[in-house]
This record gives sequence, C-alpha cells and structure tokens, in this order.
Amino acid sequence: MLETSARLLRLLSLLQTPREWPGSELAERLGVTGRTIRKDVDRLRELGYPVDASRGSTGGYRLAAGAAMPPLLLTDDEAVAVTVGLTTVARGAMAGMEETSVQALAKLEQVLPARLRRRVRALQRYAVSVPADRPDTRVDTEVLTVLVAACRDRERLRLDYLDHAGAATRRTVEPQRVVNWGRRWYLVAWDVDRDAWRTFRVDRLIPRTPTGPRFAPREDPEGDAARYVAGKVSAAAWRYRARVLVHAPAAEVLERINPAVGTVEVVDAHTCVLDTGADSLDTLAVHLGLLGHDFDVTEPPELVAHLRALTTRYARSTPPEEAGA
Repeated sequence: MLETSARLLRLLSLLQTPREWPGSELAERLGVTGRTIRKDVDRLRELGYPVDASRGSTGGYRLAAGAAMPPLLLTDDEAVAVTVGLTTVARGAMAGMEETSVQALAKLEQVLPARLRRRVRALQRYAVSVPADRPDTRVDTEVLTVLVAACRDRERLRLDYLDHAGAATRRTVEPQRVVNWGRRWYLVAWDVDRDAWRTFRVDRLIPRTPTGPRFAPREDPEGDAARYVAGKVSAAAWRYRARVLVHAPAAEVLERINPAVGTVEVVDAHTCVLDTGADSLDTLAVHLGLLGHDFDVTEPPELVAHLRALTTRYARSTPPEEAGA
C-alpha cells in the first residue's frame, strides 16, 4: 500500500508539469507496466484529479484544469520560491492582494518541512528590498486580469488614459504584453489610431469592457517587450541626452549597456554610436566612464563642459608624474 501511494505521488508530480506524457514514458519513469499506469490514472481521477488522455502516436496523459483545485506537489525549490513570492505580494506589490497573500502564506508555511521553513525564514530575515524611490503606484488586480486576458485572447481594448501631463484621452489598442518594472506595471500595445507601438502605465488607465474584435498577432516591439519598456521609460525620464561615438565594436558595448542606459547602433566593425541619457550630467558621465573604451562627445554642450571640468578635477586629484617614470 505504501509503495502504491508513493508511486501515485510520483505520478502526480510528473503530470503537474505542463506537458503531455506518453504512457510508455510514464511506465519507464516509474518502473511499472502500462497497465499499472492506466490503473494509477484511474485512482487519481477517483481522488478528484482531472487527468486527460488522448489516443494516437502523439497521445498521452496530462493534468487538466478542474472544477476544484486539487492539492499541489512542489519540489523544495518550488515551495521556497512560492513562499518568497507570496511574501513579496503580501508587502503590498499589488493592491487588493495583501490579505489574500497573507492567508495563503500562512497555510503554506504551516505545512512546510522544518528544513524548508528555515530556508524561507532566512530569506525573509536577511534579504531586504530598497525602499521605493517613487510614489506608491500599486495597481488593481482586476485591471491586470483584464489586460493579460486581452493579450492572451488577442482582443482589442478601449482605454481611458491619463498621460504624464494629466490629460485624459481615449485609446483603442491591440494589447501585446504586460510588463512589471519595480513597483510599476506597463501595458505594451499597438495604438490603432496612431499606427505605432505605445507603452501605457497601468495605474493611469481604465480598460473598457467588453473587449473588441480579435486581431492578428505581432512580434514584440524590438523583439523584446521588456527591453522596449525599459528603453522607453528611461528615455522619458532623461533630462539630458547624448549621442556618443564609441571606439569599440557594438557587441562589446552592448555587454556593458542595459536598455535602461541607452541603445547601441553599429557604425562599422570597430565603432558604434551610443544613444544615451540621464537625469543628471553626473549620472551621464558615470555611464560613459563605465564603457571601458575611448569615445567622442560633441553634444550637448552642457555634457562637453561637464566632462572637461571632470577631467581637470581628476588631474588635480592625482600627483604629477615623475620625470623619467
């Protein structure tokens, strides 16, 4: 009986991965016959687990969604990850989810083995977050649900949106992705009226339902929605911008530059242009200093003057080179 129960747990653990399992592969994994696999699947169904089966050469078994949520089997690392995730949400990352997250967290911690509880508590005690450097911009989970469902189903959305100046607009969009960056959420969507990609802060929009007609899928802007958001949001906050000729291959510069700092354009095999910016000249100078390569700056004039002042300051801060050294 204990052997059968252990085998059922192992079978359930396999079926909970998002794929379809041929009966022969399950039998090989568990060291039993195909007939035993069929009996074990029937036992799981009796226990309330909705196991679907399909026939044919590509058929197999998979765990389907059911009317009620059955118990889940998690590996040690999965259990720790879920617990830490719930802790983050419970601290207020999403409006309206704090109480529910605390309840789920209490249930999960109650059943964690001692070895995992110790790992989780160590993470909670010694892993801390930097306080947010921006106002609280939590979003309603119902709004997120509407947005991700529209992305999934490829259905047009009508939005009431407040731009950064506080002006209200009505937009019709084809939603692509919802991107989380720090404490803010952004919708990446194709703006139908403007015929271009746009990013929308989720805390500034109100989706109108029902959703509109379906639309044809598109590739993510610039091949990566998260990278696109990082570049757009950073550029919008820049006070100073610069296009810098870097004397290094673009591939080497890209290794040092993330999308929040700027974009890199190839000139030839040995040079590239960095389009970058920052909210202060000091920050912009730091970005350039971290390139690790020679570069030419001609504008803006404020940056040129600032780099010259830094050059003089750094020269004063070091002793003069000895003659003959």
